[in-house]
Amino acid sequence: MSEKDKNGLGRYQQMRRLVLAIMIAVMFAALLFGQSIFPPDTHIHEAIEMLGILMIFLGIVGRLWATLYIGGRKSGEVVTGGPYSTTRNPLYVFSTLAAAGVGAQMGSIVATVGFAVLCAAAFHIVILREERFLEATFGDDFRAYVARVPRFFPKLSLYQEGDTGKFVPRTLLTTLLDGLVFLVALPVFEMIDYAQQSGIVPVLFRLP
Repeated sequence: MSEKDKNGLGRYQQMRRLVLAIMIAVMFAALLFGQSIFPPDTHIHEAIEMLGILMIFLGIVGRLWATLYIGGRKSGEVVTGGPYSTTRNPLYVFSTLAAAGVGAQMGSIVATVGFAVLCAAAFHIVILREERFLEATFGDDFRAYVARVPRFFPKLSLYQEGDTGKFVPRTLLTTLLDGLVFLVALPVFEMIDYAQQSGIVPVLFRLP
């Protein structure tokens, strides 16, 4: 891949991080002023929160798993092994799962689903642009991959172990740090919940 193509791919990766940052800001605003209709001490509220914590951890681990395969190879070849054998965009899929987990910290089913849909919709725009670039770069190899593997929702029956290629510690560390941002929702929401209960922060809306 030429230096120009690498720079082009780098711009899309920067766009992905920007979209992720915007999503986190939007989710934080929703958490700050929203509240679940289920009281914090009820079983359903606690169950939704616990499910959300699980989704956040699965999202972070999944992003690391995908990075083990993509590493620094995305600029040089079409990666088709591991999570990339079931979906063309596992990093986005796991990020969406983690976003749903953040929404679940409100103790709301609507917030959980809503955060996932909002995140997936935002990433969809990035995916479409990125795929045009990858098709122009890799041609028939990428088109064959597109014809076989779904864009977003994983098809587990397609799973193949594949080769992780060269391990790139710096890339894995970057992915880990990006993913850990989702964990910030846990202590932050506890502080927000306390501020809402104390009347310091107003509750502008409630969700089931």
